[in-house]
Amino acid sequence: MFTYYIIIGAVALLSWIVSNRLKSKFKKYSKVQLRNGMSGAEIAEKMLADNGITDVKVTSTPGMLTDHYNPTNKTVNLSEGVYSQRNAAAAAVAAHECGHAVQHAQAYEWLTMRSKLVPVVSVTSSMSQWVVYGGIILMAVSGVAGGIGFYIAVAGLVMMGFATLFSFITLPVEYDASNRALAWLKNKNMVSQEEYAGAEDALKWAARTYLVAALGALASLIYWAFQVFGRD
Repeated sequence: MFTYYIIIGAVALLSWIVSNRLKSKFKKYSKVQLRNGMSGAEIAEKMLADNGITDVKVTSTPGMLTDHYNPTNKTVNLSEGVYSQRNAAAAAVAAHECGHAVQHAQAYEWLTMRSKLVPVVSVTSSMSQWVVYGGIILMAVSGVAGGIGFYIAVAGLVMMGFATLFSFITLPVEYDASNRALAWLKNKNMVSQEEYAGAEDALKWAARTYLVAALGALASLIYWAFQVFGRD
């Protein structure tokens, strides 16, 4: 169990470092004002229009870095620091979220796969570790390696596996959305060279938050798998 706490601690520390770095980058590039004077909302609306998407609405959502695309009601939700702001950071985030809308419109396969996993992961992710732990306890109490406790623990690992798979499928979805955003910003001459560099840097750090989450999920899955099969 001590090893598990070390893994969780290391992942939490790395996540904290990346998250703070992202906030620092966002703050830095929020000071780089766009030469075209467009707000995040206007950037988003133009990118959607340029991609022939007319059924997606751009809205404002409370909070900081709470930006997201909702495929259910087809809305690009921009945080308060992005929706009305006119800087490189806002342009990057707005274009990135529209990248997801373009993925949805074009039935991007990785986004489709992730969407199919959402109902499963929303149910299993919160309980998987407890199921594994409960199974291990039953195995220890009964002293039977192949008993019901083992199968319960394996069921928990399968549930945990879905969450891990979801985390890794999220990576190409996020990286592709950023690539679409940056390509559009550059090809449509929406930003200057300095503004583009800032947008690119900010999106790279945003992507790293998903990478850390995926590695953390994988490390946790491997640890618990060793705990289960090591007792078998």
